[in-house]
Amino acid sequence: MKRIASFEIDHDLLTEGLYTSRVDGDITTYDLRFIRPNTPPFLPNATMHTIEHLFATYVRNSAYAEQIIYFGPMGCRTGFYFLVRNLAPQTVVELVGETLRFIVDFEGVIPGSTAVECGNYREHDLPSAKAEAARMSAVLSDWTTARLTYPHA
Repeated sequence: MKRIASFEIDHDLLTEGLYTSRVDGDITTYDLRFIRPNTPPFLPNATMHTIEHLFATYVRNSAYAEQIIYFGPMGCRTGFYFLVRNLAPQTVVELVGETLRFIVDFEGVIPGSTAVECGNYREHDLPSAKAEAARMSAVLSDWTTARLTYPHA
């Protein structure tokens, strides 16, 4: 079988950050890497779940709502994939930063966190999600589009 693109990235060189993972026509997949690969502790499921709900809700209610395709966790628990359509890289960098700040400042009931709305509504951790978003916000505070490229040896 052909190896998928994400397995072609040298995870030994990858650090926390925001990277362009792939471009498929008008859809770009971004790698929002919270944890350096293979360096535990990894993101707890409850933390990832809460970040997913808050991030997805925010971006799907932003001025770019029609261009948001997907936001969801990586199985390795080191970050998330963010898929957009026809959105300039600089706009993505700014939107991700803005969204992380929204998570840091969020108070109240997590959107979509009832049994009717979510298949695992009991597994959320808002304080941990806020802490991870704050840490990631600091990592990306001076991120530029020039840094969206995966590191190479």
